[in-house]
Amino acid sequence: MLIRDRLLARLAEMGGAPDHQWLAAEVLGIRNAPPELAKRLVAQALVVEDRRDAWKRAGDRIAANAPDAPGVYVLRDEGGRPIYVGKANHLRRRLRAHFATRRWRGLKAPFARIAGADWHEVGSELEALLREAALIADLQPPANVQVGAPNLETRAIPDRLARDVIVVVPSVDAASAELVAARAGGEWLMARTARDGSGLKADATRLMRFFRSPLRDRFTAARLAPIVFSWLAGRGATASRIDPHDAPTIAALRARLRALLEDADLFAERIVVVDSEVRTTNRVRP
Repeated sequence: MLIRDRLLARLAEMGGAPDHQWLAAEVLGIRNAPPELAKRLVAQALVVEDRRDAWKRAGDRIAANAPDAPGVYVLRDEGGRPIYVGKANHLRRRLRAHFATRRWRGLKAPFARIAGADWHEVGSELEALLREAALIADLQPPANVQVGAPNLETRAIPDRLARDVIVVVPSVDAASAELVAARAGGEWLMARTARDGSGLKADATRLMRFFRSPLRDRFTAARLAPIVFSWLAGRGATASRIDPHDAPTIAALRARLRALLEDADLFAERIVVVDSEVRTTNRVRP
């Protein structure tokens, strides 16, 4: 007998004064739950069991429409409210796994309400990490474990990496690259730029303001720069980057970015730019 059927039978026996704590303990296996929590758990269990078919249909539809590409996704309920934010190397595969039949028995109540999803394809692991964290901070989805904004104290980051930096990573657009800027204070921004340099004037101006403008503190989004520093300390150790303070002017920063973007080995070797000259260091590990 399904949990929902057992609950309905016991509720019918109890009449108008159900003992939710007893139901939580004897039917759901959750003992010593406070009265309000017990009542909520029973209600959630009834909803979960009742939504099984709708949940499976939603999952089949979502997985069928998802691309077979890396990205960040948001699972939503029928009203469009966010339930969960995640990232995946293969969106279709990950979303299909969310709705695998075997998961139903242990499914948490919020996931049973999922009716739709949206996603954003990404070009790199760093972009996925940042977009996922930014969405969690912005949407506060109930099924995500909220751990607060990342900070340097909880991450093993060498002091030499916890500094202002511009990292260049692949984009989903093969003709472009993503510029990820991070400040030692925690602020960050990300911008897509064409590798032919056609947008560098505007990009260099924006980056210079981000690092040096007296108004730079207006960047009040979630302080996710520790994610960048942590990534550079680990899997992103060979990523190409620029020290923005090596460029005294917008023109100098534009020249450094242009020299880096034009190099054919940009995403095959680590590249640093000194005085607008490209210098390759260690080859990226497979």
